[in-house]
Amino acid sequence: MQKLDLDAPVFAPERIHVTVYLPPGYADSTAHYPVLYANDGQDMLAVGLQATLAHLSGEQVIEPIIVVAIDMLHDRASGYGLSDRKRGQSVVGGSRIGAIGLRAADYSAWVATTLVPYIDAHYRTRADARECAVMGWSLGALNAFNLGWQYPDVFGKVGALSPSFWLAGDRSTADSVQRSRLAQSLVDRGPKREGLKFWFAGGTDEETNDRDHDGVIDVIDDLQDLVGGYRGGDVQRRGLRQLGYTTLGSNPDVTVFLLPGGHHQQASWAQMLPVFLRWAFPPRPSPSL
Repeated sequence: MQKLDLDAPVFAPERIHVTVYLPPGYADSTAHYPVLYANDGQDMLAVGLQATLAHLSGEQVIEPIIVVAIDMLHDRASGYGLSDRKRGQSVVGGSRIGAIGLRAADYSAWVATTLVPYIDAHYRTRADARECAVMGWSLGALNAFNLGWQYPDVFGKVGALSPSFWLAGDRSTADSVQRSRLAQSLVDRGPKREGLKFWFAGGTDEETNDRDHDGVIDVIDDLQDLVGGYRGGDVQRRGLRQLGYTTLGSNPDVTVFLLPGGHHQQASWAQMLPVFLRWAFPPRPSPSL
């Protein structure tokens, strides 16, 4: 494990703390490894990252990986959000605590165009989007989705645990939220990002809110609408499935995992984590003799 303090003066007055978790035997090897970038790096102890990696690697159900965990900024709600890469702008939404994602464009660009090249230059990575994943939970999951969606040339796999897909442009009424959710609007505008795969997770007991009164809690409803599309009155949004992403079969583009009894907390994300890792980094088949 190595600690880094990196500068990002465009959007962060403080230095950004990054922890690099190296696989066993890294120092004695010449191998190159796939990489997982993780938001909310300060939570890795709480979700049992190292113990989970050691167990899964020991059981040989995942291949050895490098994990780059990025501690959250002091202003978490500013950096974690959505962006428009072409315009170089953040896509800002509202919440009970104020604006979300004011600096999401700058943060996402820094991760994809500064941090990733730095890690590739200083560690033995497989510098290929198909070998590079990004994950997060809650607002960090919203941003992980954004990183994959805006930078599919950098990240080939996204893990979004309890994602904040409720973020909306208009919070005046429950119906307004439903109609103006931002991640769903990004997907609706497309196009499909070829090669990009998604793993989404939610807990069945994360909340009791049900803004559209359909019997499905919002965290799952928001996720289902992002994947399967949304139709409400005169508003229609395409989901990932309508863009051409597969959701069925042995190796679908989109996988949804629901944790029975799961809550919006670290203990539940710790249970989701090994399922995601097994999906994202399955062991490579042995070469034929």
